[in-house]
Amino acid sequence: MPYLLSVTVLWAFSFSLIGEYLAGKVDSDFAVLIRVLLAAAVFLPFTQWRGVAPRFIAGLMVAGAFQFGITYLCLYRSFAVLTVPEVLLFTVLTPIYVTLLDDVVCRRFNPWSLVAAVVAVLGAVVIRLERFEGEYLSGFLLLQLANLTFAAGQVLCKYLVQRHPSDIPLYHRFGYFFLGALLIALPSFLLFGNLERMPQTAVQWGVLIWMGLFATALGMYWWTIGSTRVNGGTLAILNELHVPAGLIVNILIWNRDVDLVRLLLGGGVIVASLMINRLGRRAFA
Repeated sequence: MPYLLSVTVLWAFSFSLIGEYLAGKVDSDFAVLIRVLLAAAVFLPFTQWRGVAPRFIAGLMVAGAFQFGITYLCLYRSFAVLTVPEVLLFTVLTPIYVTLLDDVVCRRFNPWSLVAAVVAVLGAVVIRLERFEGEYLSGFLLLQLANLTFAAGQVLCKYLVQRHPSDIPLYHRFGYFFLGALLIALPSFLLFGNLERMPQTAVQWGVLIWMGLFATALGMYWWTIGSTRVNGGTLAILNELHVPAGLIVNILIWNRDVDLVRLLLGGGVIVASLMINRLGRRAFA
C-alpha cells in the first residue's frame, strides 16, 4: 500500500505538469520518448538477462508497450483537446477495464461492468453539455484506449511477477518493461514527431527530466511492486484515488477558473459508475 500511495502523489502532480507546461508546446511523441529513454537509462544498467525466464522478459516487454508506450502516447494527445480536469476524470474508468479484462481472463461475463461503462460515458456528456462529438469525443476515446492499455499492463505485470517468482530482485528485471515501451515510443516519434516543437525553455526540459526519472522510472517501478502486494479490489481503489488527488492539485494551483458545478455533476455521475462497477464485482466474486 505505501508504494501505491506514494505513486498516487507523484502522478497527482504529473497531469497538471503535462497540461500546463508541455501540452500544445512540446511535441507529444518526443515527450513520451524522452520519458522512456530516461527511465530505461535508470534500469538498464542493472538489468540481468541470464537466469530470467524468457516468458517473463517477453511478457514484461508487452506490458511496457501497453502500460506506458500506447497509454502515454494516447494520454499526451488527449491534452490537445481536453482540459486537465477532464483528462483526470476520464482516466478514472481504468478500474472498469481492469474488471472487464479480469472477466475475459476468467472466462466469465459481468454485465454490471458494461452498465458502469455506459453510466461513465453519460458523466462525460454532462461535463460538456454541448454535443458529444468532434475533438471532445476523439479526446474521450483516446483516453479510453489509454485506460484499456494501462489496465492491461497492470494485470499482466501482476500476473508475471506472481507467476514467475525469482531470487533475482525486481529492479534487475524491470528494464525489460521500458524496452517494450521504447518499441512503441521510438517508431511513433520517427513517424509522427514534429522537430519544430522541441522543448524551448529550461522549465520544459526540467518537467521532462522530472517526469522521466520520478513519475516514470520510480513511479512505474513502485506501482508494479505495490500491485503485487494487494488484492484486485484494493488495486482498483488505488487506481481511482489519483483522480481526486490530481483534481485538488490542479484546481488549487493552476485551474481556479474551472466550471466547478458542471465538473462536480459529471464527476458525480462517473463516481456512480465506479460504485456500480464495485458492487457488480462483489456480486460476481
